[in-house]
Amino acid sequence: MTDVDRQIARASEALDRSRERYGQVRARGKRKREAEVLKRVGRIAAADAAIIIGALILSAFVPLGVGGALLVMGLLIAATLLLAIFPVAAAPTPQRLAETPLKALPLQTEQWLETQRRALPAPAQTLVDSIGVKLETLSPQLANLDEREPAAAEVRKLVAEQLPELLNGYGRVPEPLRRTERNGITPDQQLVNGLRVIDDEIAQMTAQLAQGDLDLLATRGRYLQIRYQGDGEV
Repeated sequence: MTDVDRQIARASEALDRSRERYGQVRARGKRKREAEVLKRVGRIAAADAAIIIGALILSAFVPLGVGGALLVMGLLIAATLLLAIFPVAAAPTPQRLAETPLKALPLQTEQWLETQRRALPAPAQTLVDSIGVKLETLSPQLANLDEREPAAAEVRKLVAEQLPELLNGYGRVPEPLRRTERNGITPDQQLVNGLRVIDDEIAQMTAQLAQGDLDLLATRGRYLQIRYQGDGEV
């Protein structure tokens, strides 16, 4: 095989990995949208059923008449609209992430990332989606990990501390300055670099947990280190 053939083969492999990763992100997004729709439909059905049952019980004692029927119809419409518009559940905050049990941390982090996604540049959104896929893979690994293990502290530090700090630091940068270079790099680029490091770190943690390398995970001492502006922040 010539050098050109090897380069073509490596490029093809990279393209296949990229397609596979994109497919995972799309599939995850579709599952989340379907689950959200089912939750909303379930809430609307339960609320409407409660209103109708309440109206039927009340009508057994007091005739509702046309005015009562219109009131019930108005309640049904209002309940349907409100439950269709408002979120299914309150989104977690970085403060809540710090207190979340380890086994629930990946899901809570995914939900928090979803609230941050729209405010990020497109390359960062792609990395946030990738991190979400990896958190989904990490979740079963954490189910049996003791909170007192040093490895658990490393996972919590990365997911519940460093990731929120990175996004919160970016959020504090005024929007017009996010594409302005300072020391040869923009805040947008710094954000993407930081998310890429976290994405890779979660992948390595998942692999080490799967192999049972808890000691390696706990002692490797690798943290998010990105050169930002002079003080090391976005």
